[in-house]
Amino acid sequence: MRRLVVWLVGGAVLLAVGFTAGLAFPEEALQPATATPTATHTPTASPSATRSPTPSQTASATPSDTPTAAPTDTPSPSGPPTDMPRPSRTPTITPTPTFDPPDGRVLQQANCRYGPGAAYLYEWGLYPKNRVDILARNHDGSWLYVHPWYFQGDCWVRADLIEVIRGDVMALQEFYGLLPFSELYKPPRTVSAVRDGDQVTVMWSSVWMTEDDYRGYLIEAWLCVDGQIVFTPVAVDGTVVILHDEAGCLQPSSARIYTAEKHGYTEWRRIPWPPHDPAAAPTATPAG
Repeated sequence: MRRLVVWLVGGAVLLAVGFTAGLAFPEEALQPATATPTATHTPTASPSATRSPTPSQTASATPSDTPTAAPTDTPSPSGPPTDMPRPSRTPTITPTPTFDPPDGRVLQQANCRYGPGAAYLYEWGLYPKNRVDILARNHDGSWLYVHPWYFQGDCWVRADLIEVIRGDVMALQEFYGLLPFSELYKPPRTVSAVRDGDQVTVMWSSVWMTEDDYRGYLIEAWLCVDGQIVFTPVAVDGTVVILHDEAGCLQPSSARIYTAEKHGYTEWRRIPWPPHDPAAAPTATPAG
């Protein structure tokens, strides 16, 4: 009986100890948790002490920059609006869709050339019903600079061989592009010109070319016609040509000459253009 009482008392003691230990364990488990934030706050407080000088330094620098910083700080909060120019740039970068070139259709077989005139070398062949975009024109719209839908590269074609389906050709800008360059041969030499009234005779030395490559010479001239300077390309099979150049234009006439071979053109030489007789100028001036 005594042993039973001892066991009961011992069991009760063990239960009490276990119960209190069970209650004490959660408190100890929570105490480290609560102690951890306190420990976490302590390091946070120490950097904050380190940061406190930094704001004071920044504050000392800020007052001097306050006038400049105020405008600078005003855009900086608007970080999203900084992205807004990107959409606004897209229309600026894309003016190409704004240019909607006129459409055309080829009426009959035509030679598409490197320049606005029959004097230039052949580049592409166009055929009836071929479609083209019309990109530019020469001074009077008699030649059109087109982009064929079925070929790579742009070229010049006579305007009367193109049916304009949509758009206004004369609303396009004038354009004169670069010619294909060839280094196979030399440009003309000893180029000279003499005037007899409105007739200018241009002469030069011949350039040797193979019979297969030979395409003569090209003269690009800006001549006075009816009081206006008119761009006039001329192909020459020989070494002499006579050009018609009137008096009465505000701008002086001029010309240049190339050697032409089947692959392209050499660099050009300036033709020393003879001016009109000053005595004839007053009679022609009213026409301008």
